[in-house]
Amino acid sequence: MSGCSHSHNDELHDVHHGLDIAQRLAEITEHCQQQGLRLTPLRLQVLEMILRADRPMGAYDLLAGLDRDGKRAAPPTAYRALDFLLEQGFIHRLASINAYIPCCHPREGHQAAFLICQNCQQVSETSAASLVQTLADIAAAGQFVPQHTLIEISGLCGRCCHE
Repeated sequence: MSGCSHSHNDELHDVHHGLDIAQRLAEITEHCQQQGLRLTPLRLQVLEMILRADRPMGAYDLLAGLDRDGKRAAPPTAYRALDFLLEQGFIHRLASINAYIPCCHPREGHQAAFLICQNCQQVSETSAASLVQTLADIAAAGQFVPQHTLIEISGLCGRCCHE
C-alpha cells in the first residue's frame, strides 16, 4: 500500500500533508476486501475524517463529526472503529495527546517515532526501526519482553520556535 507522496526512510515528514485521500481510501478498501476484513461504512467514515483532518483528532472530535440527522454516534461504536483502524495499521494513536493521525506508510510491522508540536499540533513521523531495536536490546538485557513501543517527542516545531 502506498502512503504519502514521499519514500519511507528515516527522514521526518508531516503526516497531514502529501496524502492522496481518494487513493488511500481506495487502497485500504481493496486491502480489506483481499484480506476478508469488514471495512464498515462507519470505519470508512472515521478513517476518512482522520485522513482529511489537518491535525490530530481526538475521539470527541470524531464523535461530533459522526453526528448525523441529530443522532449522536455511540462512543463504543466509534471506539470499535478506531480499534479496527489501529489494529490494521491504518492510523496511529498518540498517547500523549490522546488523538489519532493517519499512518503515512500503513503496513505490517511499521515502527514510527513522532514529533508533536505543543503549539500548533503539527505531527511529524519518521521510521524508528533502529531506535526500537535499541530499546528491545535494553529490554532483553533486563529480561523484559516489550509488547508495544510508542515513541513521542513533544516540543515546538521549527515554525513555532521562530514565531
